Amino acid sequence: MTVTVQTGGRLRHAVAGRGGSAAGGARGAAHEARHGRLLDIAARIGFAGRGLVYVLIGVLAVQVALGQSNARTNRSGALGEIRDKPFGSVVLAILIVGFLGYALWRLLDAAVGSQGESNQAKRTGKRLVSAGRGVVYLAIAGSTINFLVSGGGGSGEPAPWTARVMRNDAGRFLVGAVGLVVVGIGIGMIIRGLKRKFEEKLKTGEMGAFSRKIAKPAGMVGYAVRGIVFGLAGVFVTKAAIEFDPKEAKGLDGTLKTLAGQAYGQWLLTLCAVGLALFGVYSFFEARYRRL
Repeated sequence: MTVTVQTGGRLRHAVAGRGGSAAGGARGAAHEARHGRLLDIAARIGFAGRGLVYVLIGVLAVQVALGQSNARTNRSGALGEIRDKPFGSVVLAILIVGFLGYALWRLLDAAVGSQGESNQAKRTGKRLVSAGRGVVYLAIAGSTINFLVSGGGGSGEPAPWTARVMRNDAGRFLVGAVGLVVVGIGIGMIIRGLKRKFEEKLKTGEMGAFSRKIAKPAGMVGYAVRGIVFGLAGVFVTKAAIEFDPKEAKGLDGTLKTLAGQAYGQWLLTLCAVGLALFGVYSFFEARYRRL
């Protein structure tokens, strides 16, 4: 009887050991992939792609502010601008590779966790944020693929899906919760910009004096303005839930054009356009100097 118990104990220990070894091997493979050269390049293309999109959104917003265009001042509008240029389809394909690479890097980061963070709660929080960003960029890559294949895209505004979700009270509360989360994300961006927390992720020691002079103010202004626009978009989505009116929900394009319709709207939209373009400029520096 004693031998059986001990043998069973050893057997259970061996099985657990094999299970732990397998899990450890999977984590090791994920960690190795996360720091692989190809994924590093793809993720940096993703940062550069984000930069290009935001610079174009800023340019489109300035044109709208000056009355020269009524184009969509969001990602769909920016992708349209790229598509209509020579070799635009090639650029879109490169953007897709970058967005997918960035998404995969984020998802692997969520799987592995931040090795430099000893606080378990903070580490878990960072993993959840990475997972969320990974999913978002998978969706962005998917929408870009659809844009490239179909030759066009949707409006990029949240009103249609808001109407579908808000068919009952449960959906209404879900939309309201999403709006509040977006407001929180916007506030977080503003804080990140004003406190220059984005510098923690940059290899500032490798940056020259000129790069530092451009990247830091571009990051501060860019994050702050992006946060304001995101926060306002979240307010509109929350308002849609409170008033049970999906048409109140607005995305980036709707938010910017709502600003344009206010007193001094031309100036407000121009300032936002400059800020979003600066975030795009900062993203180019992040593509080069971001710690991955």
